[in-house]
Amino acid sequence: MIYRLDMLPEKNINPITRQEYDNSWIILMLTDTPDYQQMCGSSDGGAYTIRLSRSQYKNWEMAVGDFIDFSEANEKNAILVISEADFKTAESHYKGHRYNESSLRDDEPSVLIHSTPMNNWKQIKLDGMLKCWNMLKSEKTIVEERPIGTWLGDPMDFSDYIMFGGGITGEIVVNSKQQGRIVMDNNAEYLTGARLYFDAKRIAQDGLLIRDGCHLKVKNMLPLKPYLIWAATWETIGLSSQISTPKIFSKQADKKFQSISQLQ
Repeated sequence: MIYRLDMLPEKNINPITRQEYDNSWIILMLTDTPDYQQMCGSSDGGAYTIRLSRSQYKNWEMAVGDFIDFSEANEKNAILVISEADFKTAESHYKGHRYNESSLRDDEPSVLIHSTPMNNWKQIKLDGMLKCWNMLKSEKTIVEERPIGTWLGDPMDFSDYIMFGGGITGEIVVNSKQQGRIVMDNNAEYLTGARLYFDAKRIAQDGLLIRDGCHLKVKNMLPLKPYLIWAATWETIGLSSQISTPKIFSKQADKKFQSISQLQ
């Protein structure tokens, strides 16, 4: 069920249930801040919250529409903190779209990136596919008790999806897994893994791409063939050692991928 509110009266108390939030609730809040385009996470016992800045995020209407459509399709407990006028604007703008539509939008990347530790990459190659955390846990492929995202307040069902991101985000996740805590330092040394580049257009065309208002993701599993374009490791990008930093590894890998892409 989706509930629309003009504002959230209390941070840690669910205005719908009048109790503390449990892990089943998610919030999208439209703001006017100049400080970010999009920000998400949870803190101090509050629900996982996606914040969109109307002044900085060009296609906020589409993000709101995806959030609503995804939440309805998956029977999520969701709160939309947005004025009625903005809600109607987003609703009108979103007509004809779906959260899992099969064509890429103009503002969506043509390449999706997923980063993974080296030992995971070896297993992924054996499996011939990426698998979500919950699948890996059920198969006893991983021993960690919970995914690193839970430290940021990620809802439980996030573990049913393979998440994609750009920049250094994936390398931050890999390093944080190694450290057993969230490490946001771009220059912290870590053991690099594999940075995987996937064909977003093909994933979307096959009906696998999911948008939830904040993330681009795939549910359960994603075969390497025919979607994987290239895998970057410290050796394939020409580093002298597996030890690097999120900033250096992501930059060098993206640079190498761009040069390869231009030759194709």
